[in-house]
Amino acid sequence: AQAEVIDPARMPLTRLANSIIDGVADAREAVAAEVAQYLGTDLLCYRASGPATLVARQNEVWDPILQGVEASIAARFIRAEGVMHVDQPALVFERVAAAIAELPDLQLAALQLVTTLTGSAVLAIALAKRMVTADAVWAAAHLDEDWQIEQWGPDEDAEVRRAVHERDFRAAAAALDALNYIR
Repeated sequence: AQAEVIDPARMPLTRLANSIIDGVADAREAVAAEVAQYLGTDLLCYRASGPATLVARQNEVWDPILQGVEASIAARFIRAEGVMHVDQPALVFERVAAAIAELPDLQLAALQLVTTLTGSAVLAIALAKRMVTADAVWAAAHLDEDWQIEQWGPDEDAEVRRAVHERDFRAAAAALDALNYIR
């Protein structure tokens, strides 16, 4: 992808490798804690109260993913309507922390990146456990945004930002997938 000028922004796997060296290898517990912290405000746990079409779409897409992760960690998430914070049970944090504590550095870094890019540790875990595809995770993470686009049309600046994020997401998803073939 590099031509006459080397552009690190166009090398997402290299950036992921650098993040492992600079921020994951010596700080595994902090990285795992950051991923687990997303559970407190996880995208899939905060639902719209309306309109009905958005609510139905969130339920249709998010519920199976959330239920799959709940089954895999043997703990249940609290769902909320709107933006009022709800505390997740301590058991959820414990089980997620246990599930990610032993991941290799590359997989932990990729999981962290997917979490931050999607706003959801649940989606990252579902992807890492191969419960859903990368395409399904990306679509689920942008469900609200896509619904807004359907209502009001696209925003050019948002489209550019989303394309950059998707490139990084795809690199992290590929790293997770490659490791899953090895394990």
